[in-house]
Parts: sequence; structure tokens; C-alpha cells
Amino acid sequence: MGRFQKTLISAFLLYLVILPLLVSAAADENECGGSKGGDSAAAKASVRNYKIVAFFSILFAGVIGVCLPIYGLKSESDFFMYVKAFAAGVILATGFVHILPDATESLTSPCLGEEPPWGDFPMTGLVAMSASILTMLIESFASGYFNRSRLEMEGKTLPVSTGGGTEEHSHAASAHTHASQGHSHGSLLVPQDDHTDMRKKIVTQILELGIVVHSVIIGVSLGVSPSVSTIKPLIAAITFHQLFEGFGLGGCVSEAKFEAKKIWVMLLFFSLTAPVGIGIGIGVSEIYNENSPMALKVSGFLNAAAAGILIYMALVDLVAPLFMNHKAQSSLKIQVFCSLSLVVGAGLMSLIAVWA
Repeated sequence: MGRFQKTLISAFLLYLVILPLLVSAAADENECGGSKGGDSAAAKASVRNYKIVAFFSILFAGVIGVCLPIYGLKSESDFFMYVKAFAAGVILATGFVHILPDATESLTSPCLGEEPPWGDFPMTGLVAMSASILTMLIESFASGYFNRSRLEMEGKTLPVSTGGGTEEHSHAASAHTHASQGHSHGSLLVPQDDHTDMRKKIVTQILELGIVVHSVIIGVSLGVSPSVSTIKPLIAAITFHQLFEGFGLGGCVSEAKFEAKKIWVMLLFFSLTAPVGIGIGIGVSEIYNENSPMALKVSGFLNAAAAGILIYMALVDLVAPLFMNHKAQSSLKIQVFCSLSLVVGAGLMSLIAVWA
């Protein structure tokens, strides 16, 4: 799975390299939207100072949000289940309320014109659906790859119980069970706990990828904002946005039981993406036109894909397993408090959409 994680990181780093080039290309398409010229030097300095405040505020909120569930909670407690439900609600609202409407607005903008497929075709839904299906396939094939690798390793030196002693078989085909003869030759099935833990790791890494793609986009949006009146409410809204998103991701990271080194990589990976987006936005703010066709298509497609990933993972990998596991099903108290936590998480994250 180290290879899988490296692939995700490489894909995201490539995304960070390509995004500024696409943003710069968007500056050449000014047929829809105007330039930002005309601001005084004092006004530009004030805007820049607010962006610097936003950089550190959002960075700090992201670190605090993702660290709290990892280092401040015990994963075996009932309270942790309530935290997971709250986190699932946050991620679900992020997909449905924050990202999907932004993608729809970008991909249905009049600036794209009426030529197919930008006219009446629901491009946002298609991209989100495709991302959801791709996420499911990645989960499935990654889990299958892990299982097959473990089977090969287990089959080479598998202990066999024969009633009088233990012997070892050199290949997978020799492992089977003869219940009628009163002895068993072991099982090649990967232990359920190992399979579950690895699946949680896969889910967490894909979930983080969906979150950080959106985080970079909202960072760029703040970085290119030309006025203090626009930036002020965005600072507070995006700060809380990153705090809650970090809380949601941190709960998944904690449950997946990564090694300490990988936890810190994922923590930094999430915490730095929105600030990096702000830096990119500041760097191109003089030439960037957010209403150009290129900018609208890039942000629209990326947001739609991120929405599809987060909605699928929130419902399939977070909400359903949480509410259907034995511990929740056997306790009315846990069911009620998990339900309330889910609603509160989704509600608070939805409320932030009023400002961001």
C-alpha cells in the first residue's frame, strides 16, 4: 500500500504544478469578466495583509482540526463514535452544500456559451457520478490487490494442523479444510481485522485526496479576491470550514491506525493545501480572471469530481458502517446520539455556506 499512497501523493503534486499553469492560461481569456485594475497601492497592501492573516488563520485551524481526533480521543469509546458521526455529517455537507453548487455554478455559467456540452447538458452530475464510480473501483481494486498479495505471502509458509503435529505447505493449493475427517489444513482467507484495517486506510487516503483538491480551489479563490470586503467574511468562513473538515478527516485517520510517520505526512498534506492555494492565488491575482472559460472549466470539473468522491465516501464508507455496526445496533442511546451528531455536523457545515 506504500505504492498506492505514493501514487496519490504524486497525482496531487502534479495537480499543484499544473493548476498555476491553467490559472495563468485563464488570464488570456477575458471575453467574460473584467480586469482588476484601478486599485490604489494602499488598497492593494491592505488586501495583501488580510490574505497573509488568512494564510496563517486557515493553516492553524487545519492543524488543530485534524489533530484533535487523532491525539485527543480514544477510538474505543462511545464518544469517538459520536465524533465520527459528526465528522461524517461535515463531509457530507461539504460535498452536497459547498462543493456541488460551486461546480454547478461554474459549469453552467453564461461565460461558457451555449454550445454543447455547455448548454443544457448536466455536466456537473456526470462528473460527480463518474468520480463516485471511480472511487468505488479504486477501493475495490486496491482492496483486491492487498488481499491477493497477502494470500500469496500466507500460502508460501502456511502452518497446517494435522492432529498429531504441525507441518508447512509450500504453496497455496495445499490449504483446505476437511471437516468430515476431523482436521483442518488452515485457511488462506486474509484475517478479517487485517482486511478491515487496510480498507480503512484506503478509504482515508482517497477521502483526503477529495478534500485537499477542494481545499486548494477555495484557497486560490481567496488568494485572487481583490477586495477587503470580500476577504473578511471568507477568512472566518474558510477557517471554520477547514477546522470542521480537519476534524472529519482526523477521525478517519485515527481509526485507520496509520504509522506515526504517515499520520504526520497526512496531517501536513491536509493542513498546507488551502494555504498553498492562497499562495498560488496571490501569485496570479494580477492576471487571473475567474470568469474566463478556462478557469470555470478547471474549477468546475475539479469541484464536481471532489463532490462525487466526498458524497460517496461519506455515505458508503462513513455513515453506513457506523450506523449498521453491532455496537450501534445494540444500543438505542448510541443510535440516538450518533444521529444527533450526524445532523449537527451536517447542519453546522451547511450554515457556513452562508458566508463561503
